[in-house]
Amino acid sequence: MNIRDIVNKDIVNLTNCESEPIHIPGSIQPHGCLLAIAEKEHTILFCSANTKDYIGIEPAFLLNKNLDQVFSTNDCNNILQAASAPAIDNTALPTAHINNTDFNITINRSGNLLILEFEPFPDGKLHLPNLYTQTKKFTAFIEQCKTLRALCQAVAEETRNLTGYDRVMIYRFDADYNGEVFAESKRDDLEAFLGLHYPHTDIPVQARELYMRNLSRMIADVNYDPVPILTTTGDTDNRTLDLSHAVLRSVSPIHIEYLKNMGVGATLTISLIHNKKLWGLISCHHYASHNLPHYTRLAAQLQGHFLTSQINVREVAEEYDLTHTSDAYLNDLQDLLLTNGSFVKNIINAPALLKLVNADGCAIIHQGKVMHAGETPTKQEILNLAIWLSENRPSGKLHTHKLSEVYPPAAKSARAAGIIYHALSGKPGDGIIWFRKEVEQTVNWGGNPAEAVIKNAADGKLSPRKSFALWKQIVKLQSLHWSNAEINAASNFAQAFDKQLSLYFLGQEEDKYRKLSEELLQANNELANFNWITTHDLKEPLRKIQVFASRILDDENAKAINLVTDSANRMKAAAQRMQELIEDVLLYSNIANKEKSFVPTDLNEEWNAVKTEYTEEIFERNVMIEEDNLPTITAIPFQVRQLFVNLLSNAIKFAREDEPLHITLETEKIKGSDTKIKSLSPQKSYYKICFTDNGIGFDNAYNEKIFNLFNRLNAAKKYSGTGIGLAICKKIMENHSGAITASGKTDKGATFCLYFPA
Repeated sequence: MNIRDIVNKDIVNLTNCESEPIHIPGSIQPHGCLLAIAEKEHTILFCSANTKDYIGIEPAFLLNKNLDQVFSTNDCNNILQAASAPAIDNTALPTAHINNTDFNITINRSGNLLILEFEPFPDGKLHLPNLYTQTKKFTAFIEQCKTLRALCQAVAEETRNLTGYDRVMIYRFDADYNGEVFAESKRDDLEAFLGLHYPHTDIPVQARELYMRNLSRMIADVNYDPVPILTTTGDTDNRTLDLSHAVLRSVSPIHIEYLKNMGVGATLTISLIHNKKLWGLISCHHYASHNLPHYTRLAAQLQGHFLTSQINVREVAEEYDLTHTSDAYLNDLQDLLLTNGSFVKNIINAPALLKLVNADGCAIIHQGKVMHAGETPTKQEILNLAIWLSENRPSGKLHTHKLSEVYPPAAKSARAAGIIYHALSGKPGDGIIWFRKEVEQTVNWGGNPAEAVIKNAADGKLSPRKSFALWKQIVKLQSLHWSNAEINAASNFAQAFDKQLSLYFLGQEEDKYRKLSEELLQANNELANFNWITTHDLKEPLRKIQVFASRILDDENAKAINLVTDSANRMKAAAQRMQELIEDVLLYSNIANKEKSFVPTDLNEEWNAVKTEYTEEIFERNVMIEEDNLPTITAIPFQVRQLFVNLLSNAIKFAREDEPLHITLETEKIKGSDTKIKSLSPQKSYYKICFTDNGIGFDNAYNEKIFNLFNRLNAAKKYSGTGIGLAICKKIMENHSGAITASGKTDKGATFCLYFPA
């Protein structure tokens, strides 16, 4: 059997460390040993080269053996029982007594493998943490620590007491993953790191990803020699072993070099996860080797869980005082919003406008005009900024303490280093902007961040910096950060202000439309007078034309003159059509404008009245009518009757000459959602009354055009009419919040469906 190691032999330096596969180093730290077995078959496929030192068995004997061939039945059962759970619980590890040594066995899955890590108890004894005492201290922290920083300091001190490290730091990341030492507990003789900042390059991307997966990471001795992981050759030539969750995983040589440059001998790092992001780390340093037992590491990890559980609580508590103060100013401003039309001027001159968000200046841009107070840029600079914001911030809001980074012209004005912006409804560019002026800040770095990587003069190799001495950076073109309380207060006021502006201008628009309505009413009265003239005064000459035409036609002498007879007939027909048109226009006008008196209406009574009115026509044309019982609805009776008159008269007018006219009325109750009519409410119920005849019909392509005013599909002389009848039907159905549809087929007939609200 040939054995080989799987050590990652790629040369790692700072030019490629961002892509270093640190989860598959192929080696472990030497304070324990490792086996990797097939989860189903329990065959040992990988082992560390130091198994002889810990469990007294050479790798050559272990590889490709089944677990029960090398361990006792009791130890195998303990291991496999712990590994059989869907989620392996490493807070209650199996233990084993092998080679006269007691071991904790950490288990985790890697694909279809189980990784078993054997760590001897550092002092030969199993020590479990006193969870009651630890929980009691957590409770005390909650009561005593009023701020997040104070809580972090308490956790740092307790973690140091618990673990015995020389230095414990709470390390907090910013948005770019630059870190700040937020709290620190240390030996008295050590240099303080509190308040120092470290560049994001100190912890590469892939390292941060591992911190998200594996919440604690220990290096017992930075001067260790990595122990290779071994496997057999053959099918496994290209096999690697993912050690993302392994306790003993070997560390990147770049990181080891970094720690040695700092003079650190051992570390423990605990991830602080907040809102599914890496908020920070508990970073423990020791200046000699330091091997921490498994359960002490778990107790330290519990410190991290406690701290992250309190981050939101502490941040909210710190914001409370600011929120309370901002609310008082917000109430003052909202009172001003309720004043008369000068409220905009009152607001811009109110001291509370600046105090609301602790701003140095504020500007309101409305209808393209700039009003400002406090320390602000010039009006033109404000207007330019407002236009840029409206074009580049589709969300209508922005808050930043580094405006020049997104809007370079801001670098010219020290009064606009930071802003809170909210757009206002109105013209593009309208908005409200609070300003903060530039505040020069000193940032203390643990070494020059520009020299985080140094180049060896001899061979040109890049390596981590060796200097961690205090380096001060002066930061310009930035304002103080806006707090969440200030951002929320600005948002609340901007919304209230915008709403009040809208109400004020809606009031103005209402006054304008009220005047316009009065003018329209006057115009309607004039149109009514015109309607009277056209429908009454014009009737008289038309009547006279008809009378004279009749006399000419009755005159025996005139009858002898064909030309006179023909002209008189034409004159009489034209006058008759003109009278019909005037009467139909008057009817359409009445349908549209007459006061709508809705009352319970039995459609059977209205339909029977119409049939009675058309008794002679029905008899002469031998019309057969089949009808369902019609419902009672809330309607305008005379309009419903006019509707039936138009439908029945149309059917009779457009009956086929070669076949008796057959009319059917069918009724059903349906939901608006069952139709494709957009004007009907999908949730409401409707009575659908379909009026079908077997007349000359029409091309269904005109099923909508047929309802247009003055539209006549059949313009032949034998079909008289004005083209207003179906337009009247449509208007009646609209008056009743219903609809009418038409469908037809040439020489087959037509169907008109009425939809009345039930």
